[in-house]
Amino acid sequence: MTLQMTEETPVKLTDSAADRINAIVDELKSEKKMLRVAVNGGGCSGFQYSFDLEDTQNPDDLVVENKGATLLVDNISLMYLAGSEVDYVSDLIGSAFQIKNPNATASCSCGSSFSI
Repeated sequence: MTLQMTEETPVKLTDSAADRINAIVDELKSEKKMLRVAVNGGGCSGFQYSFDLEDTQNPDDLVVENKGATLLVDNISLMYLAGSEVDYVSDLIGSAFQIKNPNATASCSCGSSFSI
């Protein structure tokens, strides 16, 4: 299922994140042109986010597009990410993709793991 960004999109991709995905794909000149966000067991809070570039979309993936960038979320991860926003932030201590997840009841200080 491919979705353009709307208020009802289950996972939102910010303009900043879309710009960064496009820049990474351009820099790498890779066939892998989509960013997959997944939730895996582990991390200091119970679950952790993973980010990988992909060249293939699975039939059950949620596909979110913004500004020419594509975000993929598998069905199982979507249960944990519903209502989330994938952003890219740059500040004094570094730059990174960041997930604002309303389902998370706690997260680690680096923001890469969470609990529900």
